Amino acid sequence: MLHIVKFPHPALRYASRPVDRIDDELRAVVREMFTLMYEARGVGLAANQVALPFRFFILNVTADPEQKDQELVFINPEIVKRHSWDDEEEGCLSLPGLYSKVRRPKKIRLQAFNIDGAPVDIETDDLFGRAIQHEIDHLDGKLFIDYLGTLARHGLKGKLREFESEFRRAQAAGTYLPDAEIVKHLDALRAPTTAATECPASADA
Repeated sequence: MLHIVKFPHPALRYASRPVDRIDDELRAVVREMFTLMYEARGVGLAANQVALPFRFFILNVTADPEQKDQELVFINPEIVKRHSWDDEEEGCLSLPGLYSKVRRPKKIRLQAFNIDGAPVDIETDDLFGRAIQHEIDHLDGKLFIDYLGTLARHGLKGKLREFESEFRRAQAAGTYLPDAEIVKHLDALRAPTTAATECPASADA
């Protein structure tokens, strides 16, 4: 069973590998991720946030489980263009309760694949574009706090220490493996299973 991992779980700093196949197993993971995202009242969730080192994320900017038509899956995403800049507040399901303004490109162009293996090529801005950038950062092992200046980061230091202490207590209790073992497990999952890993060229019906 999947669950959303919190800072400083090693998966959140682990660069994911491309998805090489879209099948029923992946679709089941996606459905479970949507359930977790809605339970946490989020608008997006990356595979790293459920300790899976694969390049895909989900979005529903309405955060409403009744609006299934707004559910989107982006596989092997890549931002190919960025335009202008803007500062807006962000939060993260892996850093619950933390919010800060983050400077990002205001408009982007994204290329990816959807859950059916069809190519996606869109230009977007505002919340949708920011959410995409936030989730792609997760796939690269980055968190929104990495963009903060010294002063802003200092203001969050106490809460980050709380997250650290909570995670270490969970490890001591056996809820999580030691960091080195978690990374070893991620390495095993990340190992490519086929020669073609750049895009999900094959998709089961």
